[in-house]
Amino acid sequence: MNATTFSRQVAAMSNRLSDLYQGISASSSLSPALLPSALKELGIASERLQVAADLLSEQNQQLVLASQSAATERQRYQELLEFIPDACLITDAAGVVQQANQAATKLLNLPPSFLTGRLLTAFVPPEARLQFQTELQRLQQRPWKHEWQVQLQPYQGTTFNASILVEVSQPDANQPPMLRWLLRYLSDRQPSDHSPNLSYPLRTYHKGETIPLSLQGIWQVHSGLVQLTTFSQTGQEILIGLAGASAPFGPSLTALTLYEATALADTQLWCIPLTDFAASSELQQRLLPQISQRLKQTELLLTVYGQLRVSDRLYTLLQLLKQEVGQSVTGGTRLSVRLTHEDLAIACGTTRVTITRLLRQFQQQQKLRVDSQHHLILLEGNSSPPVSALSLEQVASTKGQSLFVTQGV
Repeated sequence: MNATTFSRQVAAMSNRLSDLYQGISASSSLSPALLPSALKELGIASERLQVAADLLSEQNQQLVLASQSAATERQRYQELLEFIPDACLITDAAGVVQQANQAATKLLNLPPSFLTGRLLTAFVPPEARLQFQTELQRLQQRPWKHEWQVQLQPYQGTTFNASILVEVSQPDANQPPMLRWLLRYLSDRQPSDHSPNLSYPLRTYHKGETIPLSLQGIWQVHSGLVQLTTFSQTGQEILIGLAGASAPFGPSLTALTLYEATALADTQLWCIPLTDFAASSELQQRLLPQISQRLKQTELLLTVYGQLRVSDRLYTLLQLLKQEVGQSVTGGTRLSVRLTHEDLAIACGTTRVTITRLLRQFQQQQKLRVDSQHHLILLEGNSSPPVSALSLEQVASTKGQSLFVTQGV
């Protein structure tokens, strides 16, 4: 029974009792049949009210239990949020703080009552706010987590470098999206393993995603691997480079009119404005060795295309990959990136079927093997361990002809 039905029944009984009282008052002498009728009506009304009261009492108990359960879950969630050592925030799509843990209040130097309702942009230095707002708009167009680096300035505090991980949450299409933030303090003495921390926003691109190329900037890889390609006049895709950690790339570093960059794994990189590069001798000293390395890699790729036999091209390419993304293991070198037979075919100027056949031959000749995690291992000399029971045919049968597994970083 809901509240509306109960109200209607109570109103109907009230009207009936009113009629009975009026009949008694209007009658000079009480009819012998009127009293039993009134008592019967009152008895029915009493029973209905008792049933309604029991139902409402039961519903009230259920609401109390539900409220207690929700309070317990909320407390458990809050304790878990406070247990996280990093600063955690929940904001709306515009970046207005809705909830924050104690770590966030300490990092931004504001108590929860003052932090709630503030724009997160207010804690970004004025010179970096436009870039921050641009990233805020971009990340809402992606269903996955997004990470980059930015400068933050706490209330009445000193500016510092921070790593930001944010995810868009929209469980109901009718509800506005919410953003979950994880903020981490980065010490100025905490450079990348491969590149110095240049304090530019760190952007994340997932495997298979095309990276937009800016004419006014130079991309530099922080982690992951980027495939650089162009197209011939016949429309054939041609591999012109592989950009690993610290490697720079961009339209300003090539004379090709058609130039495309694709993430071969989850990749993080930043964009260095050409104006900064031209004005900073420090940036030039940091990037020029990496640019030189890219030129050397291009020469090695030319040797791949210069081989007449496709098998020689493939073997030379694998040796190049060994230098770029190889990891030393017992008996050989393990390639730590995920490429497909199609990727290798593009690099060698042949077909996917030919690549599959040649890889099978290399495995039979014990030049390579595949481990249990589908990583390709280039074997050393003739003292190679036995070929793994996992064949290349089994690996090639997986989705997308996947040959390698993404590096575990």
